[in-house]
Amino acid sequence: MAKKDKAAKKRAKKAPHPATLAAQTLEGVSPRDGAVVPDVRPSTTYARDADNGLIGDAVYARDASPSVRPAERLLAELEGGEAALLFASGMAGAAAVFQALRPGDHVIAPKVMYWSLRNWLVQFCADWGLKLDLVEASDPEAIEAAVRPGETALVWIETPCNPTWDVIDIASAADVAHAAGALLAVDSTVATPVHTRPLEFGADLVFHAATKSLNGHSDVVAGALVTDDPEAEIWQRIRANRANVGAILGPFEAWLLLRGMRTLYLRVPRASQNAMAIARHFDGHPKVANVLYPGLEGHPGHGIAALQMTDGFGAMLSLRIQGGRKSALKVLGACNRFLRATSLGGVESLIEHRATIEGDRSPVPDDLLRLSIGIEEVQDLIADLEQALDHA
Repeated sequence: MAKKDKAAKKRAKKAPHPATLAAQTLEGVSPRDGAVVPDVRPSTTYARDADNGLIGDAVYARDASPSVRPAERLLAELEGGEAALLFASGMAGAAAVFQALRPGDHVIAPKVMYWSLRNWLVQFCADWGLKLDLVEASDPEAIEAAVRPGETALVWIETPCNPTWDVIDIASAADVAHAAGALLAVDSTVATPVHTRPLEFGADLVFHAATKSLNGHSDVVAGALVTDDPEAEIWQRIRANRANVGAILGPFEAWLLLRGMRTLYLRVPRASQNAMAIARHFDGHPKVANVLYPGLEGHPGHGIAALQMTDGFGAMLSLRIQGGRKSALKVLGACNRFLRATSLGGVESLIEHRATIEGDRSPVPDDLLRLSIGIEEVQDLIADLEQALDHA
């Protein structure tokens, strides 16, 4: 059965809206004492009975933990998958995918993607013996031209792409990858399951830097992977690697992540609405050379975004400032409501000059300011940017 057919059948069986599942989690009321919030279980080890049999299903917290599983179950459900794994950071989760490949495998990834992962990936592939091609992944023909049937093991895409917010056609990338015998992994950190569920478009793996919107409160570092085929060899290798190197998320962090996901369907739509309002307001502004946001009709990827994103286009956008780097830095320094900080997906709005953050080798234009839009009153955010632009 095709993945899209399976996904449709699964949706038909699930009456509750994902927002309901997120708000109530999947754990229900504690049968022990009626608690409506899942417990934190910090134990690292678990006792056996007199016959040396396990009392429950946990052995040792480096492999799995009762505190981690509720967040994994909820995320898998929200993504329409069968299983999820949480990691101690987004980088740990992404690295686990590439570490599950074998030397000699061929990998395709976007030229524009999360900078820290891109840097690590280039070096890791060289050290590990993986063959890496970085392509203009927003062009389906570029992915098709890069695949090597029988040799390409993984196509990794990120959509929307950080920080230019290019949009990649997931279904097209899946078709190309699968025709070559490869798997498709999608970094859906910015979209979240609120806007896009990549498994429904043919992806094999979904990745999240769960530090960002899934948690949403800038107080947890975490990563996550989701699959609809937990029996697949690569998933088994990823799971084993997580246990072997101890990359699992800690119990308290998992509890905080679950707490954050309970408001996902309130926070993300509000932040996306704010982002759309800001993008429209500054589109054509005399001191803004370009607004990069897939929700704008003039964005090159708007058509694809409208097909694979629902209930908004995400909370991330970038402004290219007239006057180049000098003017961009003046605008950055003049912001009062926007916090000058790295990261994204929190309830507070952030702004940063990405070229400075990424360093001399960054491909990001030096007139670009990246904005992570929060849930504040949008007119306050617009007013702050307006007064900051007066300094450009």
